[in-house]
Amino acid sequence: MSAKERKLSRLGSGKGAANGGGGGSFGARGGHRPPPAGTRRRLFAAFFAFLCAGAVVFGGVHAIGASFRPVLMTPWPSATLNALSSERRVQQAGGDGAGTVLPSVQIRHAVALPDHVLLILRDGSLLPASGQFECLYSVANSTQLHRPPLLVAAMPDGPSLVHCPAGPSGVAVSLSLTQSPPVTPLRWDQLVYTALLDSRDNSTILFAKGMNLRPGRLGVPSRYECVFGWDLSKPKFVVTSPVISAAQETFRCVTPLRVRRYLRMTADGSSNRKSDGKPMLVSIRTKGRGSSTLPSIAEPEPLPRPNRHRRTRHRQQKAHSMCVCTMLRNQARFLREWIIYHSHIGVQRWFIYDNNSDDDIEQVLSTMDPSAYNVTRHLWPWMKSQEAGFAHCALRARESCEWVGFIDIDEFLHFPGNQTLQDVLQNYSSKPRIGELRTACHSFGPSGRTKIPKKGVTTGYTCRLAAPERHKSIVRPDALNPSLINVVHHFHLKEGMKYANVGQGVMLINHYKYQVWEVFKDKFSGRVATYVADWQDEENVGSRDRAPGLGTKPVEPEDWPSRFCEVYDTSLKDFVHKEFTDPQTGNLPW
Repeated sequence: MSAKERKLSRLGSGKGAANGGGGGSFGARGGHRPPPAGTRRRLFAAFFAFLCAGAVVFGGVHAIGASFRPVLMTPWPSATLNALSSERRVQQAGGDGAGTVLPSVQIRHAVALPDHVLLILRDGSLLPASGQFECLYSVANSTQLHRPPLLVAAMPDGPSLVHCPAGPSGVAVSLSLTQSPPVTPLRWDQLVYTALLDSRDNSTILFAKGMNLRPGRLGVPSRYECVFGWDLSKPKFVVTSPVISAAQETFRCVTPLRVRRYLRMTADGSSNRKSDGKPMLVSIRTKGRGSSTLPSIAEPEPLPRPNRHRRTRHRQQKAHSMCVCTMLRNQARFLREWIIYHSHIGVQRWFIYDNNSDDDIEQVLSTMDPSAYNVTRHLWPWMKSQEAGFAHCALRARESCEWVGFIDIDEFLHFPGNQTLQDVLQNYSSKPRIGELRTACHSFGPSGRTKIPKKGVTTGYTCRLAAPERHKSIVRPDALNPSLINVVHHFHLKEGMKYANVGQGVMLINHYKYQVWEVFKDKFSGRVATYVADWQDEENVGSRDRAPGLGTKPVEPEDWPSRFCEVYDTSLKDFVHKEFTDPQTGNLPW
């Protein structure tokens, strides 16, 4: 048979199949038998039932004059649907919510702290006012508890934080305006909570609670290893690397080549998420028998890259000669005075680590002219972590700041002689082996006051203890030991680097430590330092960090206004009046 005849034969068999005789590809197997009569009857009955149901549904829709729209039913959270429908009703009624859009909020992590639950939202989650949504707790019997949030904090270039009231132990938490599933909180004291990528030496710095390393001492790095991955619970899918240094809450490890390549592929390290939105995490794992990995919410964040364009003849020129790092909580009313004063004496850059303030600090900062005051607020919600926060800040300031001072919001640098801050810094900048300047602190008392001074602390408190209590430091970030050990505001330095004590006649700090009782009791009831007890705790009662003779009872002593007064010292008050007082009104700028 010719090729043409074979082709015609195939066409003919296909036509036969269409007429019921063959069966296409199945024809080679003897054809396709029609279904039995019973099967045909059942198919007909099912088709008839489908037509009837369609007629009822579409007829009912037509009867009520509405178009058909499919509705997605979700069991969690019901309050989300209520919030969406209520917002839609407000918009339709032309109320205050008209024209607004409920943001798409996704919860990245949840952490259980002693007195609240911290929810960390994905970057770009824009939240309405805290009174417009609730925290939801999924408890037994499929019921939910509804509680208003304690605090909402949002940054334009980072994640938003929602502080929810503490719920029942182990109960998952969500928000009424998100459809993401509830999240079971992790323990705050067994957690890797943040991490930084250092491109200088291709290392990753982790900040973790739960390893209980001794303060001021180096740990043994060979006992630990770092693990990187999207699911740290699956050992086969993580990348490990050796730990270089371990000290306090800070661990430094080698960043694996695979991780570095991945970060370069994801927008030069600006995003470390897979296509499904799951972030890459890093944690610490103990080695040996019974090894364990700390839970982690730490997504490696790249540090600012070295500026390779601003160089002098001998070394890189940095943008700022003097910067300041501080950690605060509910100190907004003192912030303007502190920033304006230090700007006047030569500080150029401020890094403010906000430890859960709820006193409208962002409103105070919004009144500061950004062209005159270069201030960055960084949300730092972690409890008892001042040392880790200062290490974190030293790394962030390293590329732009020649010197960084680590002082509190109630501490003011003072130059009683003829030298200025710039004079002091220039003098020691010419000595490359000097990595830290230490200056004495004079502690001031209430100075007879019972109410907060209206014109600020520098002019309101003028009586202090005779002897300085301790020192504070101004450091070169490049001179710090890679372990980043720091205790009471001073750091360990690299081998070969030294510190210098600056005389009290040249530079010192006025520390307004013991202010009126209203301020003192708030400041000392929530200490942020890791190794300093809150003053009402029956712990380390003899520590120098406690108020002498106060004890641990939250009761104001009768003689509080007259305590801590041994020397009247008005030198800084006189300087402030001379430099800042408006000659027309007599007012100070804060």
